Amino acid sequence: MGRIVHFGLGNFARAHLLDYTSDAGGWDVIGVSLRSTSARDGLAPQHFNYTLNVQGKGLKSIQVLVDILVASEGPEAILGAMHCADIISATVTEKGYHLGADNKLDLRDPAIVSDLNGNPLQTLIGFIAHHLAARCSPVTILSCDNRVENGTRLQQAVASFAQAAGLKINWDNVRFPNAMVDRITPATTDAIRVSSADPMAVPTEAFREWVLEDNFAAPRPNWPDVQFVQDVRPHELRKLRILNGAHSFLAYAGLAQGYSYVHEAIADPYLRRRTKQLMMEAGATLPSDMRDQVPDYANALLVRFGNVELAHRLDQIAMDGSQKLPYRFLETLRAGRGPIVAEAVRSWMEFCRVQTDQGRALNDPKALDIARAVRSKNPKIALLEVIGGADLAALILG
Repeated sequence: MGRIVHFGLGNFARAHLLDYTSDAGGWDVIGVSLRSTSARDGLAPQHFNYTLNVQGKGLKSIQVLVDILVASEGPEAILGAMHCADIISATVTEKGYHLGADNKLDLRDPAIVSDLNGNPLQTLIGFIAHHLAARCSPVTILSCDNRVENGTRLQQAVASFAQAAGLKINWDNVRFPNAMVDRITPATTDAIRVSSADPMAVPTEAFREWVLEDNFAAPRPNWPDVQFVQDVRPHELRKLRILNGAHSFLAYAGLAQGYSYVHEAIADPYLRRRTKQLMMEAGATLPSDMRDQVPDYANALLVRFGNVELAHRLDQIAMDGSQKLPYRFLETLRAGRGPIVAEAVRSWMEFCRVQTDQGRALNDPKALDIARAVRSKNPKIALLEVIGGADLAALILG
């Protein structure tokens, strides 16, 4: 039996990687929570099994998770589990990589500084670097987060950390494949818990997609329906710029209109029309051999967004905007002019202004920087500087 150690046991991981691994058979998963004990405390009483509530298909029992370790309770057990893993994977969201606007590891980030100073490890980067420095056998490090070239960026971050910490890594033993993942997975509601008869149930849509670079150092599960390719980047760009970009636009523009859910926002004729336009603008920046797919892909997304049963909250999508906008909007604008994409950036700015003016704390790792920018003499330029988009000021602000 093979083993995966997975960092970040949120709903998405449980609806995607663990679902695929359950279907593959012959593998188990040890989860790692970097901060909260809630997933461990909720799943342990039910032997780490849980119900996947698949919209339109019913309930599915997932039984591949065997334990959840919590970093705040000490790194030793986690490092020990990593030593026996064939794959170490992660869904820690964009902010969990501690990268700056230049996509390089931010060595001034307090959590990274803490790890470098020899305190108990608390970051994905620190755990991987220390593990690889002690490892002799092959292992694959697999990012499943929404970053362009996520595996490559993760490897660069680990290498930077290792250099700063004086750690020696045998890079011949490790591979960092790039990946694109897709499955809309909202937060669990009380209604889902009741209908699933499981307090730890996870709701998700029936659609799922996984495109993986065929670059593994060790055995891998026989995951069904996974597309193995030599170059993931076109698929990453399609998903980030069209699906994720449209989601973020709907979040900020929809919240401004008083909507709470994606299906409500996409039912608004104006927002629906602007969202479709944004998708087409973003699609025009994709590699030429993928552009013919854009109209069908966009229409399929509109159907997925309109799924009432998913109840995907806009405020869930709106969080961590400073980490998401560079990939979802700014790179699209750098690749080609897009008035609706520029409007989407302005929608984020307005969201930040309203939240700050109303005294609400932003759910964003750069919340303090954003608040200072909003209160500055030139807030729009200052906000663009926060997300590394000052070079696009003329295009975004007009």
